[in-house]
Order: sequence, then C-alpha cells, then structure tokens
Amino acid sequence: MKIFAIRDAEDKQERDLAYLFYYEKEQKFFIELPEGADPWAVPMMLSSFAKRKEYSVDEKWSRIWVQQRIVPAERQNIGQIIRDNKLKEYDEYKLLMLSMGRCEQDDCYLVPIKEEDLPVTIKERYADSIDTVLPLSDKKLLVFFKNGITKKYDATAAFRRLQIYYSRLSGEDAFYQVKVDTGGRGLSWGSEVRVHRDEVLQNGESLPLTMDDLSMIAEHSFVNAAEAAQILNCSRQNINDLVKKGRLHPIKKSEKNTLFMKGEILAYLQK
Repeated sequence: MKIFAIRDAEDKQERDLAYLFYYEKEQKFFIELPEGADPWAVPMMLSSFAKRKEYSVDEKWSRIWVQQRIVPAERQNIGQIIRDNKLKEYDEYKLLMLSMGRCEQDDCYLVPIKEEDLPVTIKERYADSIDTVLPLSDKKLLVFFKNGITKKYDATAAFRRLQIYYSRLSGEDAFYQVKVDTGGRGLSWGSEVRVHRDEVLQNGESLPLTMDDLSMIAEHSFVNAAEAAQILNCSRQNINDLVKKGRLHPIKKSEKNTLFMKGEILAYLQK
C-alpha cells in the first residue's frame, strides 16, 4: 500500500488536505479526508463529501479524482505518450506519479508519507476496518473488525435501498458471495452492491464474540472426512457410504474434502 498526503502548492503551511491510498495488488485508489474537514479547503471534487461529513471517499470517486489528473486512456496519441514515458502499458498509478498529482485544474500535489505519519483519527478508521465476514442465513452477516468488535448485521435493508440491484441478489447463492472490500472499508457483492463499514458498525448488533473464539469453534467443532473416519475407526469409503445413506450430514462438500460437525460424528459413535 502506498500513502500520499494531498497538499495545495498555494498553502505555505503545507497542510494535509486529504490522503490518497493506493493498493498495488488490487490497483485501487481510496481517499480519506481529515475529521471535520473544511469543505472549502479540500480539493473541489471532494467538497461534497466534506459537507455531508463523509470522510471516507468511495472507490469510484477516488478513482475519478485520480483520472482527472492524468492523461486519459482515450487520448488519440496515448500510445506515443506511453512509449515516451517508458511505460509498458497504460497505468493510472505510474502516470499519476510522473507529475506527483499535479494538473492544470488546481494547485494540488502529492507527497509520499508513511502510515505512522497519518493523523490519529485516520489511524482509528483503520482500526474500524473489517477483517473477516461470514454469511449466515436470512441475509444476516457475522462481521469481525480489526479492533476486536464483532457485529451481526442484517443486510436486507441495505439491499432494499439499492433496489436496482436487489433482485440480482435475491438468491441465497449470490448472497454467500460476499467479500471484504479493499482495506476493509466495507462489504461487497460484485461491483454493484456495497455496504460501507460505518453502516455495519452503526446498525449491526454487537456480539461478545472474537476471531479467537471463532478459531476455537472451528478447531473443536468441525472435522474433515479423514478425522471422522479416525473417530469412528472406519475407512473413508465407509464415511462416504454413511453420507449416501443419510446417516451423516456434511456441512460442506468439495472434490477434495468434506466437513462434518464433530458433534454429529461423536453422536453416531454412541449409537
């Protein structure tokens, strides 16, 4: 991850107006505004976020801010520009670095900084980022945050607010494809439906459960087919036969492995 302070060349105090984050692996940009940012001080495109007191700018508008500061991909002589700058292909980040974010629209420019140089309030947002999500039944999610908070979140209302896409996610299989967004900023289903971390924090139900608790549950509650065979003192083929007969019920099955509730295996042992 690369971090840059966004500053104004006209500001002699060299104050940080905002912070640009670039995730190299995902090739994604995100902008964070300082807490209580003045709408008249931040870059013009970001003033509406400051007015709404939304200090985490989403991926779409963060990328648009970057794209307005570099040569557009549709430029007629873009091939020559890429060659002149010794680039192998069109790369938004590398093009941005050529001018360190300077453009004709304003006096903003970028200054590389380290994570420890970020303001405390920005670091606190990182602590509030999502670490892991587990989908449950009835459109519920179990969401673990890096600061140790765990929330049980009902995504139904969020989907209904996004009615254009709601029907596409009405099936359970689609719902289970939930992923944590880059940097833990939220949850997403494909490229169209996203729920911000603040939404989960504010509207989720707090649970006295940690990732360590979940790890312990996973370690002591589930067994694979080989472990089940060892407990029952039988072969893997016998386990497969018990599944076919409906006497054992795998909770997850794939080509390489099958998972069972350990309690069911122990209960079968006592029969």
